[in-house]
Amino acid sequence: MTDILEQLADVLEQRKQAEPDSSYVASLYEKGLDAILKKIGEEATETVMAAKDGDNEKIIYETADLWFHSLVLLAHKGLRPDDVLQELGRRFGVSGHDEKASRNS
Repeated sequence: MTDILEQLADVLEQRKQAEPDSSYVASLYEKGLDAILKKIGEEATETVMAAKDGDNEKIIYETADLWFHSLVLLAHKGLRPDDVLQELGRRFGVSGHDEKASRNS
């Protein structure tokens, strides 16, 4: 499945060269960071609402939108999905309480 993330990251990177009127992602890049962040906020809210409704199909759909827009943010900032996966790998096997405490010190 990480292949899908990498393929999507490649497409998102290519969209940086596209004309804003030719691609939804290119138009987000053109609008800038605030527009991307606003979209992530909207998708996060829709994911929460889908979870509250208890509809698994809607949860999957909205989570896909949230992940997609998070990947747009990563690409906008010159980051890749692997950067996040490495961080998750670093945390694997570490108590959530311990990991959180390490951020505060």
